[in-house]
Amino acid sequence: MKYEIASIEIEEIENYLSYIRPNEEMRSQIDIGYRIEKQSVFIFEIRPDWMDPKKKIERDIAKATYVQKDDQWKVFWQKSDLKWHAYKPQPITKHLLDFIRLIEKDEYSCFWG
Repeated sequence: MKYEIASIEIEEIENYLSYIRPNEEMRSQIDIGYRIEKQSVFIFEIRPDWMDPKKKIERDIAKATYVQKDDQWKVFWQKSDLKWHAYKPQPITKHLLDFIRLIEKDEYSCFWG
């Protein structure tokens, strides 16, 4: 059976993002979003391209991938090498809400710098 991200989990992500997103007047300069690709949830930053400010770019911040056989989420952060690395302090969570809490706490400044 393929795992589908439940609407309650999406609501948790959207609640978190509404809490951390910049004020409306700042969002043309910096914003936060998310996307779902297959079994993964990505949290990303949205900014104008420094070479062409009319163009928006997305920079991935965090990723959680659901592993069905283990019924858990693997947590990743993107280093300066632009590769995904397991988040060593807690590479696995049982629930997507725990992933959100890890990003929010960002104990080792991996996600938000």
